[in-house]
Amino acid sequence: MAKQETKPIRFGILGCAEIARKVSRAIILSPNATLYAIGSRSLEKAKTFAASNNFPSHARVYGSYDAVLDDPNVDAVYVPLPTSLHLHWAVLAAQKKKHLLLEKPVALNVGELDKILEACEANGVQYMDATMWMHHPRTAKMFQFLSDPNLFGSLQSVHATFSYGVTPYFLENDIRVRPDLDALGALGDTGWYCIRAILWASNYELPKTAKALHKPKYNELGVILSCEASLLWEDNRVATFFCSFLSNMTMDIIAIGTKGSLRVHDYVIPNEENEALFRTSSNSDFDHLSIGWSPKPKETAVKSDIPQEALMIKEFANLVNEIKLGNSKVENKWGIISRKTQVIIDAVKASIDNGLEPVQIKSL
Repeated sequence: MAKQETKPIRFGILGCAEIARKVSRAIILSPNATLYAIGSRSLEKAKTFAASNNFPSHARVYGSYDAVLDDPNVDAVYVPLPTSLHLHWAVLAAQKKKHLLLEKPVALNVGELDKILEACEANGVQYMDATMWMHHPRTAKMFQFLSDPNLFGSLQSVHATFSYGVTPYFLENDIRVRPDLDALGALGDTGWYCIRAILWASNYELPKTAKALHKPKYNELGVILSCEASLLWEDNRVATFFCSFLSNMTMDIIAIGTKGSLRVHDYVIPNEENEALFRTSSNSDFDHLSIGWSPKPKETAVKSDIPQEALMIKEFANLVNEIKLGNSKVENKWGIISRKTQVIIDAVKASIDNGLEPVQIKSL
């Protein structure tokens, strides 16, 4: 039987957000995807975006989001719109049979996300959130270590951090600090990564409780600029995270097991595009006179031919191609992982709103 021919997945992008520039480049670098359309509320803005981001000459440029969704040649859409707009446009994209790559945070709450996932399922389209670091080969290599009972043992604790300092202009104007556009603020933006990292290290087992550790820092409109929370599991595993727009750039995961530990200092965005590092220690003890470690921690470098965002596009496009060829059904694991991340965000937000009381998390 002849092998079925695969064609590059034709991407449309809704909106000209800054992050869409990075994803446009990722689509160009991915071997199985192509930039096909861009839509903005302003045709001139869409033209400028396409010209400045190396869109091919045949790409369609539209002055509305609807036009992208109505284009029969668009296979999939990337949606980097403000979170408050995700429900409408993500559901509409699914109804138009467009496979959906949705920027994080994917929704304002799990109720909204459920409607998006239900629309994707009902229309047979692939869903994935745009959490790029999940697709770097380093991530799989690190999880191998966490899963090794001899090197790491059983997970005891995880701490995740993602913070970056912003400009006064950002604090006044960015969509991430406006309650009408991205009401979750830092919890939805940088907190999403921290919570995903904790779930990943925990093999996606939901904790039983979430608790904000102190009153967040807010802007004058009531949007969270910085917060910290703890998560607790039935077996007393514990995790903490810190997310902020007000601190120096930090992207750490520290996972501690009964026999080993893992440390990574740039998990969201590797310091080098084609090589990413992490450090591990196993069965460590004090050296002679307690002047060092024995054995010493190990540093591992993981190379990648294309950046993690292009690997994300490649994996998403592979899933879409397999569906188009009739070789497989929709992969639902990405929706499940998104939903668990959103459930914890909702619980942390509820703890903040309820005076820092612990909030129970129900298993899915």
